[in-house]
Amino acid sequence: MANTKNDFPSDMDDIEMIDITYEDGTSCSCEVIAHFDVEDISYVALLPEGDEDSDILVYRYSENGDDVELCEITDEDEFNKVADVLDEILDDLEFNSED
Repeated sequence: MANTKNDFPSDMDDIEMIDITYEDGTSCSCEVIAHFDVEDISYVALLPEGDEDSDILVYRYSENGDDVELCEITDEDEFNKVADVLDEILDDLEFNSED
């Protein structure tokens, strides 16, 4: 899966970023949209930087000190549950931004 490195610049108005390096050597810098839990498992939703038409990426998420591990969601039922929760989070964010 993906190896990751935290990149939390303090000068970007609290925008949290993660750089992902895939097994094939390609990399992608992503904005963290949300951290959330589903059935006691942590997940993170990421939006690739500079590509507003890109799909949101969702991974299992864990931290060990300064290291971050992202794991691909391969189970369809798990992915559907996580996608439903993320949809609710995004709906809430959109609703709250209209205030």
